[in-house]
Amino acid sequence: MAKYTGPSCRQCRREGVKMFLKGDRCFSDKCAIVRRSTVPGQHGAARRGMMKNYGLQLREKQKAKRYYGVLEKQFKNYFVKADAAEGMTGENLLKLIERRLDNVVYRMGLAESRRDARQLVRHGHFTLNGGKANIPSQLVKLGDEIAVKDTSKSLPKFKSLVENIDNKKNPQWLDVDKQNLTAKVVALPAREDVDFEIQENLIVELYSK
Repeated sequence: MAKYTGPSCRQCRREGVKMFLKGDRCFSDKCAIVRRSTVPGQHGAARRGMMKNYGLQLREKQKAKRYYGVLEKQFKNYFVKADAAEGMTGENLLKLIERRLDNVVYRMGLAESRRDARQLVRHGHFTLNGGKANIPSQLVKLGDEIAVKDTSKSLPKFKSLVENIDNKKNPQWLDVDKQNLTAKVVALPAREDVDFEIQENLIVELYSK
């Protein structure tokens, strides 16, 4: 499967917004947006003011994809599902992606970034309702319980994460037990739970052409 393997900070610079793709680094002076906010490339400084309607729509879609770490085909499939569901398509899209297992792990405060969360899930460090869970794109449902495997809790990686877990803010739709490193889905995510500025109407306009 194709995946982006370049610098994460380059993606933030391309979209002109901090997407918190590097964990704690994004809160420091080393953040790429702080050091150099121009678009990557030789003519980056001149490119940002050249966008028309299509460019704005495309950039909003790319920003949402990169924020959640979703590939193009996956993102389009989410849009199709969102469009077929009741309600507003754009909001449905964001609420659907919020339910991804890798995003849930990140929202629990048990990963430095969503990329980090995907790796931890793929390596089998989490369980879903007591069973095996190693597919980052798996969507959680109401009542699902996510937990760190007992054999993984003693790993240096998780010990380091636990030291800062109290500083992590959890969404209202997750009931997180920070002591036992578990979480339960007590509600489905709402639009206001997406704490990142995304104009989903532009994404809908792009796919509706």
